[in-house]
Amino acid sequence: MAVYEIDAGNKLYYEHTEPTADNKVTFVFFNPLTGDTGLWKNSVAKSLADAGHGLLVYNMRGQPDSPFSDGTALDQALIVDDAKSLLEFVAPPKPVFVGLSIGGIYAAWAAVEGAECAGLVFLNTLRRDGPRLKWINDTVVRLAQTGGGELLRDVMSPLIMNEDWQAANRGNCLTDDPYTPMPRDSGAFNLLSNARDTNWDFPYERLTVPTLVVTGIQDRVFRDPVDIDTIYARLPNARRVELQNAGHMIPVEQPQVLTDTLLDMAGWVTGS
Repeated sequence: MAVYEIDAGNKLYYEHTEPTADNKVTFVFFNPLTGDTGLWKNSVAKSLADAGHGLLVYNMRGQPDSPFSDGTALDQALIVDDAKSLLEFVAPPKPVFVGLSIGGIYAAWAAVEGAECAGLVFLNTLRRDGPRLKWINDTVVRLAQTGGGELLRDVMSPLIMNEDWQAANRGNCLTDDPYTPMPRDSGAFNLLSNARDTNWDFPYERLTVPTLVVTGIQDRVFRDPVDIDTIYARLPNARRVELQNAGHMIPVEQPQVLTDTLLDMAGWVTGS
């Protein structure tokens, strides 16, 4: 593990390994708001490293081991600037950004704002801003205020996870334990609250690097086929993969399929 120090009260936890050959890439993983490096380390990281590719996983400020100063708004501008600074500091060769959910739009903003990027993978990212998305985002914050992560899990899991995950994990959810509100001063709440102001009006035409759009068909919250098709048509250099047996959390639900998809992406980027 390593820590990138922004200043005395603000740091980013990260882990980095170099690729083993010139024809390999470095996968740079952008977490969703409620994730951390374990999302990638417990799913795809080992197989990608065994194939010779480099890895950069990190936690945004407000996520585990990445502290932030009191009064700091963990918003898009800060998250994107942090990513750009970390990338400049680590300087991973042939960086291929992989972003899950909102992490994908942060990755895309970093790319168009000057971060070196050899390729980009959107995992259940593409969505249109509007009343429906705003309602969803406000509901997520209200759930967190009312019952914390446990209430979020119990309400959202049947809507965003595939049925295999639901069958395996139902017994751990909707327990008799009382819900506990998420602390207003926590990093998780700060991220969720400020995410409501994320700019989804992204200039997709500017993403000229190889771009892969991966969609879990069983995501019944964020997947809108018409909106995804419309945005995909704006990407100048894109391919797409649709996973029938995946919902929103593809690394958790389909780690091997995602690994194979990322290995194919590396071959596209390097031409090998």
